[in-house]
Amino acid sequence: MGEITNVMEYQAIAKQKLPKMAYDYYASGAEDEWTLNENREAFSRILFRPRILIDVSKIDMTTSVLGFKISMPIMIAPTAMQKMAHPDGEYATARAASAAGTIMTLSSWATSSVEEVASTGPGIRFFQLYVYKDRKVVEQLVRRAEKAGFKAIALTVDTPRLGRREADIKNRFVLPPHLTLKNFEGLDLGKMDQANDSGLASYVAGQVDRTLSWKDVKWLQSITSLPILVKGVITAEDARLAVHSGAAGIIVSNHGARQLDYVPATISALEEVVTAAQGRIPVYLDGGVRRGTDVFKALALGAAGIFVGRPVVFALAAEGEAGVRNVLRMLREEFELTMALSGCTTLADINRSHILTEGDKLRPTPRL
Repeated sequence: MGEITNVMEYQAIAKQKLPKMAYDYYASGAEDEWTLNENREAFSRILFRPRILIDVSKIDMTTSVLGFKISMPIMIAPTAMQKMAHPDGEYATARAASAAGTIMTLSSWATSSVEEVASTGPGIRFFQLYVYKDRKVVEQLVRRAEKAGFKAIALTVDTPRLGRREADIKNRFVLPPHLTLKNFEGLDLGKMDQANDSGLASYVAGQVDRTLSWKDVKWLQSITSLPILVKGVITAEDARLAVHSGAAGIIVSNHGARQLDYVPATISALEEVVTAAQGRIPVYLDGGVRRGTDVFKALALGAAGIFVGRPVVFALAAEGEAGVRNVLRMLREEFELTMALSGCTTLADINRSHILTEGDKLRPTPRL
């Protein structure tokens, strides 16, 4: 495999190792994939304003998320069907996250159940939730996650229908026959069958509740004591509604650019959402993070932490648990170096003055 020096190198290895249908499912975005590319490109247009001659011999990256202390503001986003990438799937990801002292978010559509992931040992885990038409199934799933020791629900709110992922349509995407969506095993919910387009899109059309609205955040709070993160917010208007609905936090996400194409990159939408939240609840970023420099830029724009998705499944495909551990290690080391070279010794030191965005070029330079 040679020396892996950054997380992006895992993608090419995953492409070689995985069946085309599985690789395309993980890698592709919606329609023209403009947002998919923009999720990365937008980071490259943010520049640093590093401060110098600051003692950076000791750097503290620890933080707390919803009261849980973690080693760094880098967490694992929910990605579905990880056993398509590697036989250990979500088990490997859970163990790697725990070893790194950070949070793993388990997808509703995991190929390992909440109980199986809990059995891998201690760790702080969140559960990503899709709301099905059958609310009894949702209640049951939330209770199982609670019982299995999961600490929060990440409610995905941008998927009333599945985005048009043309690679999946071409491939007639369907879950390989030896795998199942483990959290729904034994429930009479229909199967992800071969369809004329994407089997997953047909499954979602049949199962996911399109009536989901803000009142359902309240409903969810009535069936669980777990904090609820609203995942899929990219506007100030929805950020204010999330605060009003009693959400414990917001995850700025465009679903890995897999839903509506031509929405802004998450890093471009972040500051608007942070400003609207007014510090009343934490705001996290999910999407496009591939470097420690990206983590720093997100924190400088007001994020309380970031979630990383695709690099995890690509590393999982390449090297299993060791790959996921390596992704978390590389991002951590790059982030620590960025902090040092920017003159920041704690996360609290990272602020808006450390970066320059395109919009800033129109603003006057700060005076001493």
